[in-house]
Amino acid sequence: MFIVEETIPGTEAAQIPKQRGDSLLDTAVRYAEERHWDVFPGTWLEAVAGVQRCSCGDAACPAPGAHPARPDWESQATGSATVARRMWQKQPTASILLPTGRTFDAISVPETAGFLALARMERMELTLGPVTLTPDRRMEFFVLPGAAAKVPDLVRKIGWSVSSLDLSVLGEGAYVAAPPTRFGSRGAVQWACRPTPANRWLPDAEELISPLAYACGRDR
Repeated sequence: MFIVEETIPGTEAAQIPKQRGDSLLDTAVRYAEERHWDVFPGTWLEAVAGVQRCSCGDAACPAPGAHPARPDWESQATGSATVARRMWQKQPTASILLPTGRTFDAISVPETAGFLALARMERMELTLGPVTLTPDRRMEFFVLPGAAAKVPDLVRKIGWSVSSLDLSVLGEGAYVAAPPTRFGSRGAVQWACRPTPANRWLPDAEELISPLAYACGRDR
């Protein structure tokens, strides 16, 4: 069970639980065991002369401590809690990354549009899946796999073009960073809508695309 220990003030839909006290290993294992999500360890943060640097060695890394550590990460990803535990035991501070295009895709929008969409979805009484908020001010809405292929047509049908909106879909060959992964000194990924037994069944992209596209259009 995912425990809410602290939330950011705001509307009920926008409250973001912070995970405290759980190790990255325990959290990764729980994602595999309870949600049946594939997981894989990414890079991690190392203190260099008092500064947190990415283990990849690039001083200008755009996602320090929060990207794949090896090129074959897709084959490394596992849904086995036992294998996940073994991988994080080797590097306990490795980030937790979740491949998309398998058990879920993720629709990524700017934070401001995401909060607007969440409020609208609450009024519409839509059933949401988990939603992350990243330190680079993006919100990622988990939806059923296959969204990457469907979203461009869905957006066109409601009068927008994907190129005109700051909206993208992470599908096969991509990944998301999962809470409580940290992006260097920028902060940690958090849940805008945490995983619960009630949202184990994910929505289809078609159910969420209208409020998301509308919010992105307003946010331009």
